[in-house]
Amino acid sequence: MATDKNQVLDTIKTSPVIPVFFNADPEVCKAVLAACYEGGMRVFEFTNRGEQALANFKILVETAKAQYPGMKLGIGTIKDSETATKFIEAGADFIVSPIMNADIAKTVHAQGLLWIPGCMTPTEIDQAEKAGASLVKLFPGNVLGSGFLKAIKELFPNLLFMPTGGVAPTKESLDEWFSAGVTATGLGSKLFEKPADAGDNYEWLSKRAADMLEMVRK
Repeated sequence: MATDKNQVLDTIKTSPVIPVFFNADPEVCKAVLAACYEGGMRVFEFTNRGEQALANFKILVETAKAQYPGMKLGIGTIKDSETATKFIEAGADFIVSPIMNADIAKTVHAQGLLWIPGCMTPTEIDQAEKAGASLVKLFPGNVLGSGFLKAIKELFPNLLFMPTGGVAPTKESLDEWFSAGVTATGLGSKLFEKPADAGDNYEWLSKRAADMLEMVRK
């Protein structure tokens, strides 16, 4: 059974660096999930970006249940309520969208789950708040920049924010966003860039995850 929204939100606050990942190979997906968990991450966003997304997500849900206690597994790139329903039935703990869509909000909230809409303007953020969002994804983060959050944060004192897109796994990038007032950050391709001297396993990813969490918690 999926986790209610308050539990997921609490986990995001304590594990505020969130991997955003997709791969068509289920074995790669399982290896990446394992490495992130080993590095201390307890929230993981898989993305609905390929034909294998639903099948692979189901595999990750079963793997997490069996091997990774405390891991909250969500699905991203959800753009309509029908797709949200499929992944909720597959066991998603939370739903992330690149857009603000009130129908998705109704579907997700009806199941007591956390809904994280993607917003780019104050109007969209206002609509998200009115639709029941507690955490808003600032997307694309590299276009908006931390200055955008600083400018609008006081307008929405009851909302939490999470940038995704363009955030780098470096102290400078993390400091920039967290000092601006984000609650968490999503990291995609930059998190998964393999070092040139890395071996065939994912130890480098576990170390990077642990390093990032340490930076943020300091």
